[in-house]
Amino acid sequence: MATEKVFPMTQAGKEKLEHELEQLKSVKRKEVVERIKIARSFGDLSENSEYDSAKEEQAFVEGRITTLENMIRNAKIINEGEVASDSVALGRSVTFIELPNGDEETYSIVGSAEADPFEGKISNDSPIAKSLMGKKVGDEVSVQTPGGEMSVRITSIK
Repeated sequence: MATEKVFPMTQAGKEKLEHELEQLKSVKRKEVVERIKIARSFGDLSENSEYDSAKEEQAFVEGRITTLENMIRNAKIINEGEVASDSVALGRSVTFIELPNGDEETYSIVGSAEADPFEGKISNDSPIAKSLMGKKVGDEVSVQTPGGEMSVRITSIK
């Protein structure tokens, strides 16, 4: 029997997923059911785009609920005390400068379930995070990205 995938995440990340799950179950699910009811009242379901759209949304919502329940059930909360504070690890923020131009970037390394690059949160499965894991301040690291290889120097870890 296959083992369930473990989803490493911070406590805040798990709480965010729990909130989304609650919203989907208590609000969104009811809204979609109401849309289906209204669309059925339009008559012939074979040519009813509103009904088709509502059913597709229902499938998406139910799929997302299942995914979230699985992620929450298999969450592994990362505690800061479990990893050395002087190296890049899950749950830490790392600041580095790109070499040679010196552009500075800061990212928090989180589990894939809570990754959001627009908020500066990158997945531990991302190429950048994989290259930085275990490294220390001052280390120069070569990072393979979809856009090519880049070199960075780690300036701080929090």
